[in-house]
Amino acid sequence: MTKLKVGLIGAGGIATSVHIPAYEAVADKVEIAAIADVAYDRAKAVAEQSGIPAVFDNHETMLAETDLDAISVCVPNKFHKSAVIAALEAGCHVLCEKPPAMNQTEAKEMEEAAKAAGKLLMYGFHFRFQSETQAAKRFIDAGEFGEIYSGRVQAIRRRGIPGWGVFTNKELQGGGPLIDIGVHMLDTALYLMGYPEPAVVLGKTHQQIGTKKGVGLLGEWNYQNFTIEDMAVGMITFKNGASLVLESAFAANVEQRETMQVSLMGNKGGADIFPLKMYQEKHDTLVDITPAYLPKVPAHQAEIHAFVAECMSGDISDHYAKQGTSIQKIIDALYESADTGKAVYL
Repeated sequence: MTKLKVGLIGAGGIATSVHIPAYEAVADKVEIAAIADVAYDRAKAVAEQSGIPAVFDNHETMLAETDLDAISVCVPNKFHKSAVIAALEAGCHVLCEKPPAMNQTEAKEMEEAAKAAGKLLMYGFHFRFQSETQAAKRFIDAGEFGEIYSGRVQAIRRRGIPGWGVFTNKELQGGGPLIDIGVHMLDTALYLMGYPEPAVVLGKTHQQIGTKKGVGLLGEWNYQNFTIEDMAVGMITFKNGASLVLESAFAANVEQRETMQVSLMGNKGGADIFPLKMYQEKHDTLVDITPAYLPKVPAHQAEIHAFVAECMSGDISDHYAKQGTSIQKIIDALYESADTGKAVYL
C-alpha cells in the first residue's frame, strides 16, 4: 500500500490530542480518511479542523462506505468491543484505547475476532514506549536483573478525579482508577516481566473520597453520581512464582499530586522505572545505576507509529491481543475479589 488509510471511531479528547496529531506526524505514510462519532457536530468540527474528508454519525456506515486499512477506537470502554469487532470484520487493523474492554469475556471475543480476520489488534498502552521502559527492557533481556520475582505498581493521584467525560460512571467505564490509570502501570510491569500467567488474585476497593464534594485538581467531579471506586489495592501471584502488589487511586490523602511508578526486584538486580534507576551488586559493591541522557520520547506518538509500522509491514503479531485478554482477566479478578472478599484462583 502507498499510504495507510485510517479512520477514527470517536472524536473526543484522546482522538484530537493524541491519535490525529500522531498520524499527522507521519503524513507520508498515513492518510486520515474518515471519522465517526454519535455526536456528529463534534466529528464534523474535528474533520474540518484536521482536513478529514469523510464524516459519519456512526461507525457502521463509515466502515461500509469508506475503504479503510486501519481504525483507531477512541470511545468509552463500554463501546470498545462492538467498535473493534466491527472494524476487524470490515478488514481493518485496529488500535483500541485502553483498557481493552469492560471484562475478559469481551477481550477474548476481540482477540478471537482479530485472529479470525488475520488483522492486528493493539491496545493503547503507551507507557511501554517510554524511553525508561525500553531501557529497562534491554537490561532485563540481557539478564541484568536475573529472575524477576517481585514487583510493585502505583498509579495514585492525590485529588485527580477527572472532572470531564464518563470516568466516574461504572456502567460506561467498568470501574475507576484501577481500569483507567492502574491498568497502565500494570501493563508496564507485566510487559517487563514477560507477561507471566496469573495464578491467584486478591483485591480490595475503597470509596471514601469520591462521593463527597472536595478540591479537584482535574476539575470538579460529579460526586453525586460517583459510581466507581476511588482506590483499589491488590496482590497478584503468578504461575512462575512471581508476585506483584498494586495500588491505584484517583483520590488519596498522600503528598504527591500524582505517582505513576513500577518497581521490580530480581535476584540479580532491580529498578524503579519512572525515572529509571537500577540497583545491583557488582564486585562486592552495592551500586545504583542511573542512565544518562535517555531520549525524551513522546510515548503516545511512539505507540501509534509502532502500530502504523506493523500494519504496513504485513508481519502481524497476535501478542498484543493476547496480552490484552490477560490483563483484563487480572482486572476482573481484582474487582471480583473486592466484591466477594475472597481470593480468586485463575
